[in-house]
Amino acid sequence: MAAVDLGASSGRVMAGTVGPATLSVEEVRRFPNGGVRAGPSLYWDVLGLYRETLAGIGEAGPLDGVGIDSWAVDYGLLDERGALLGNPVHYRDSRTDGVPAKVAATVSARELYDVTGLQQLPFNTLYQLVSEGDRLDAAATMLLIPDLLNYWLTGSIGAERTNASTTQLYDVREQTWATSLASRVGIPPRLLPPLRDPGTVLGQARELSGLPVVAVGSHDTASAVVAVPASPGTNFAYISSGTWSLAGLELPAPELGDAALAANFTNEGGVDGTIRFLRNVMGLWVLSETLRAWSCPEDLPALLAAAASSPALAAVVDIDAPEFLPPGDMPARIAGACRATGQRPPSGRAAVVRCVVDSLALAHRRTIREAAAVTGRRVDVVHIVGGGARNELLCQSTADACGVPVLAGPVEAAALGNVLIQARALGEDLPDLAAMRALVRETQEVRHYEPSGTTGWDAAESRLTS
Repeated sequence: MAAVDLGASSGRVMAGTVGPATLSVEEVRRFPNGGVRAGPSLYWDVLGLYRETLAGIGEAGPLDGVGIDSWAVDYGLLDERGALLGNPVHYRDSRTDGVPAKVAATVSARELYDVTGLQQLPFNTLYQLVSEGDRLDAAATMLLIPDLLNYWLTGSIGAERTNASTTQLYDVREQTWATSLASRVGIPPRLLPPLRDPGTVLGQARELSGLPVVAVGSHDTASAVVAVPASPGTNFAYISSGTWSLAGLELPAPELGDAALAANFTNEGGVDGTIRFLRNVMGLWVLSETLRAWSCPEDLPALLAAAASSPALAAVVDIDAPEFLPPGDMPARIAGACRATGQRPPSGRAAVVRCVVDSLALAHRRTIREAAAVTGRRVDVVHIVGGGARNELLCQSTADACGVPVLAGPVEAAALGNVLIQARALGEDLPDLAAMRALVRETQEVRHYEPSGTTGWDAAESRLTS
């Protein structure tokens, strides 16, 4: 199968094989992704993504199926003929500035949360659609990015549930679109396409010799969580670590109480009816933007090695602060945040990298502890999957910060979860998440990090709140 895995900074097509005691993925094509500034707006090059997707699938060789996952919240608008009305706008664009407050005047945060269970983020799909204003008059349908690409492949219009649940327009209890809520904030319910479950065979790819196309867990985190190699009965938390860190717990039902709302946790749909109870942490975006500011992305391994020798917790920042969301000069922002909290800014590149990694580990600690407290659950182990599982300093720092073992890997969790869902849809004997995770444990490398006993995490946290 081909797993098309589209991230906020790059995309790739992976060729995957699934069978009894067999699970593997191999990258066949990688391509850059990111925002394109045109005039005052920041867009996605969705046509370029589709071109690269077709090319990568073609390079993957003989296939039995294809599935697409991507980041959440962003979308394309189609007119009544099915034509794209314009390039999708990037979630880091400023067009939603002030929109959450406007919506709050109509629908309270408590009511929004009671229906959707979503973390309040300024770029949620609801806020983006409200910012469109009269431009919605020309639109007949909204399709999230994976659904848009699937539509171009097959002609099938719909919304896969795990990604639909990230829009703040999905009723997390009823598992339907929240059409009444949409109407109240000025979003026409006609824009919300039919919902479908992960594992649905959507049809045949017309440009690819009739290749079956499967709706996988199309939010990349949903696919990644499928491939968390947790053992049955384990009290585990997970961190899907990439541009964002999606950190939290897997629950059987949404947690919508006042404590969850106050702590700003999200309840997103997972595969097989699970709930991804998590919070978005700013993630490795801050590190990648720091390297971009220095024009030295190829030096990351050397910088991480130097950072590991720098003093731990010399300076920390609130990595989730709004100033770290847009692109820009992260080293200057880090220095400013340190001064604002009475700390000496890190001096030298290794110290800046150490500050970023320690701050991210501190945010992981904060998020996982709050998730456990809100739900009344114990966490005995943290699984880190995705690209951050390669970052030894981050994995060790997270183990130290959380005070529990970290199991790191698989790196390609999203692609593995993608092909596992495809395989089940196409007839492989993988009846449930336990069976899928057992196959991941049997076939994928996982590294073990024990807490080293480093102290000072409570004091570091207090610097950010004093």
